[in-house]
Amino acid sequence: MTTATPTTSSAGGPAPYSAPLGGWPLRDTLALIARSLRRSTRTLDTLILAVVLPVMIMVMFVFVFGGAIDTGMQYVDYVVPGIIMLAAGFGAATTAVVVASDMTGGLMSRFRTLPMHPSAVLTGHVVEGLARNALSMVLVVAVALAAGFRPTAGLGEWLGAVALLGLYVLALTWLAVCIGLVTSGPEAASGASFGISFLPYISSAFVQPETMPRVLEVIARYQPVTPLTDTTRAWLTGVGTARPWVAVAWWLGVALVARVLAVALFKRRAR
Repeated sequence: MTTATPTTSSAGGPAPYSAPLGGWPLRDTLALIARSLRRSTRTLDTLILAVVLPVMIMVMFVFVFGGAIDTGMQYVDYVVPGIIMLAAGFGAATTAVVVASDMTGGLMSRFRTLPMHPSAVLTGHVVEGLARNALSMVLVVAVALAAGFRPTAGLGEWLGAVALLGLYVLALTWLAVCIGLVTSGPEAASGASFGISFLPYISSAFVQPETMPRVLEVIARYQPVTPLTDTTRAWLTGVGTARPWVAVAWWLGVALVARVLAVALFKRRAR
């Protein structure tokens, strides 16, 4: 039986992350995923806010603004995909804050002394974000059904929508990890991630793009949230035009670029 000993750099501090030859990346990843999920259950205030806030916004849009917005269909059916996008943005902002807290709170210095794979730390945060967003989305759909949401989708459309939304959440979560890695602390990460949460507002999520001023209409039509929202709405309600390959191309590209960038930023910060 061997014992792992901390390594040090030439400057006297902990060395960058390095996995031992013959290490177990899957074991490291599972351990960090379990750690992130346990922490999420222990910070109930953060978890409740991330889950309940999208529901509150949906209730406000449906019952306060819905009567004044004409989309050609029942507004709750129109707005549910947009609320799901919004929930993913709130969840991503939480991930950015958590990553920034770990990076500035001294925990990463402890991890650097362990013979573990660097990607395990990031994957733990991403899986935690995916689990939190899944819970939020289920609650949003449940409340929407109580508010009158009546999807017409069959099993295939539901599975397609879930897969597409999962890709969106994955891409957004990796983007949030990048934000958490480059910001100076949790407060800065919270502010920097505001743009992620704001993106669905300038899209087809809440109103039809043609009702916006010309400049905003162009942005709404060609930004990546719109094809995702249109496709999800078309699959769930049968209204509108589905553009799944456009949505997949956008968000798969974002996910891959953000993942590569996050690993590079993590290794740089770990030096």
